[in-house]
Amino acid sequence: MSTLPDHARSPSTTTRPTVMLVEPDDTRAGQLTIDLIGAGYEVAAASTGPQALALLGEFQPDVLITASSSEQIDSVDFIRRIRAEPTLEDLPIIVLTHKERVEDVVEVLEAGADDFVSRPVDVRELRARIHAKLTRPPTPLARRSTNRRTGLLTETTFDGPLSRELDRAAITTHPLCLASIQIEELTALRDVYGAQLDVSLFRQLRQLIVSADRPLDVLARGEDSTLSLLMPETTPETALAYARALSARIVGHDFTFHGDHLRLTPSIGVTQYRRGLAASSLRAQARTALTFAASHLDLIPVMYDPAVHGRVRSPREKFAARLRETLRLPVQALLVGVILIALPFFLYTALALAGIDITPAMYVLVVVALVATAALIILEGLLALNPTQPPPEIGAPYPRASAIIAAYLPNEAATVLETVEAFLRVDYPAGLQVILAYNTPRDLPVEEALRDLARRDARFVPFRVEGSTSKAQNVNAALSLVTGEFTGVYDADHHPDPDGFRRAWRWLSNGWDVVQGHCFIRNGEESWIARLVAVEFESIYAVSHPGRARMHDFGIFGGSNGFWRTEVLRRIRMRGSMLTEDIDSALRAVEGGLRIGSDPYLVSRELAPTTLRALTNQRLRWAQGWFQVSLRHLLVALSSRKLTLRQKFGFVHLLAWRELYPILSLQMFPIVLFWLYGPTPRSVNWFVPIFVLTSLFTLSVGPWQTLFAYLRAEPDLRRRPGWFVSYLVLSSVFYTPYKNLLAVVAQLKEVRRERAWKVTPRSSNQKRE
Repeated sequence: MSTLPDHARSPSTTTRPTVMLVEPDDTRAGQLTIDLIGAGYEVAAASTGPQALALLGEFQPDVLITASSSEQIDSVDFIRRIRAEPTLEDLPIIVLTHKERVEDVVEVLEAGADDFVSRPVDVRELRARIHAKLTRPPTPLARRSTNRRTGLLTETTFDGPLSRELDRAAITTHPLCLASIQIEELTALRDVYGAQLDVSLFRQLRQLIVSADRPLDVLARGEDSTLSLLMPETTPETALAYARALSARIVGHDFTFHGDHLRLTPSIGVTQYRRGLAASSLRAQARTALTFAASHLDLIPVMYDPAVHGRVRSPREKFAARLRETLRLPVQALLVGVILIALPFFLYTALALAGIDITPAMYVLVVVALVATAALIILEGLLALNPTQPPPEIGAPYPRASAIIAAYLPNEAATVLETVEAFLRVDYPAGLQVILAYNTPRDLPVEEALRDLARRDARFVPFRVEGSTSKAQNVNAALSLVTGEFTGVYDADHHPDPDGFRRAWRWLSNGWDVVQGHCFIRNGEESWIARLVAVEFESIYAVSHPGRARMHDFGIFGGSNGFWRTEVLRRIRMRGSMLTEDIDSALRAVEGGLRIGSDPYLVSRELAPTTLRALTNQRLRWAQGWFQVSLRHLLVALSSRKLTLRQKFGFVHLLAWRELYPILSLQMFPIVLFWLYGPTPRSVNWFVPIFVLTSLFTLSVGPWQTLFAYLRAEPDLRRRPGWFVSYLVLSSVFYTPYKNLLAVVAQLKEVRRERAWKVTPRSSNQKRE
């Protein structure tokens, strides 16, 4: 039987739904046809699979009903052939089978059938199933416009709006941007909760991302669970700002699953459409930017930049880059000398030849700057003699705590086991989780030793952060593993005092959000550089930090031996784009109204660089990082309504004055040179009272600063007074001018956007990697 006679068909002029019936038994086919026509359907019939396929080539019915396998029809092969045709993928198929043949049901459903009806056929049941398929037609997963459970577009159906918007942008030249969004904890959470977690999380993510204010946006989820957000009529600046807002919204949201509260870390890459760009290229660019964003985990979206993300250097270019790197610092130091000394000298000379002498005014300005700086240094030293103390020992139970040790293993492989063991000896009653978050360009033997230690002590978690290039990335990645209510952040050479975590909790349990401890140098015997740094660190952590905390009403997180409330650190994060990610995170915390304390009695012991080259690289990076945060935070702080006038003064002192002082301090040289060798050399009276007094006061700062450092130093270091005398001499004749020069070179590097990170060797007998 091929097709029913014309009198057995419903009129072709109707718009009633069409059912194709594939039934080799003429009697059954005739009766079903009459029943279906009576129910209001138009019916086309065939007795074999090939006949049905031929009919399907002419028109497509709304529903197909086929008998199960028999001598005249192989229903499994027939259904598979239908599903292989793209235009028939979503054709509803109902199979008529026998109750006792369960195998038939399984086979046809696996082949692609949507439903079955057992024989003998109950016409009412068949009509109901046809009606269900017509009102809720099945759609292949790959062709569904949205996922029913999450409400998100599928990756395949996203191609349609993406192509349309690309064509529209090419014609109208209107802006178009695409963002790729990735949730970093998703894999780890699946390991805990199972794949069923996805539906709940992505439904909540959709509610956060889809905005009524942006009706043109299109959101889709890819097979790898990366979200794609298409933003028509959106400029790159607006897209990046919206991505930042999304990042903050996601990281601040309390996600829930089966009663548990979850925190997620988004990474977002953004790109913009450029004329001639294909959809695949646009997607690839967004994914590339996402890769860069995910490598930092600092919640900062990355905008794709072809010059940065899309270019691969040749071997010749790499050699030239290494050569430039070798010559760069000496050339820049010479350039700074020319700019700050030679140019002012020639300016004073040119003005003098024109009859204008501004050197007296410049001299007064420089003297005022030197005297003001000296006064502030002495004031912070006096304040440091009576630092703010933490509240008394708490009576309530301690919460669980975590320590994150950030490490670059080729540089610190020799010391890292000793460091981890020192942390495992810490006396903390509520349990201390110790996470070593490290990166390494190659496998190292010490990694097996670390894994063995983790097997022996469940408190220790070694965590290799693939693709990381900075401490910020390591710390941010480790936050997904942290279980403590508060977290200590350390470098890999630090050994904390046994009671450090208990003392830190005294601060954090009484209203402080962050507390910075005292970093003490433990390898001062290795070289004169290490001894210099040992005394300098006492001047920084035992004097400047606590003194300025009292002066400014806020402290500073100095990168290591600092303790954070975990939820604050998860929200603030560290930004890998900043060379001093610690200072940036601290200033963002202060700007947000959070409290940072400084405790000189909260001690950890670390290693100092032992060569001048290593020290130069470290201090140059610090100086450039401070300049970065000065540019980013000074105006924000001054315009903030959350900061008091005292705190705003602190920002000016800490940022603006820090950058101006090295420049002003060098201006005495061109002034004196002009007086001695200018167009009209003059006899300089070095014994003018005001000159003598200001000079004596300024020169006294070094001894005062050294004395304060000695008085507030750790007892172990106070037993070495000779180190303090050496520091006083070296800092006066060499180290302080050298640091001032590096500070100005760092400003030049930042202006030129030179931001290479150089690892600091920690010991004189360690090879620099």
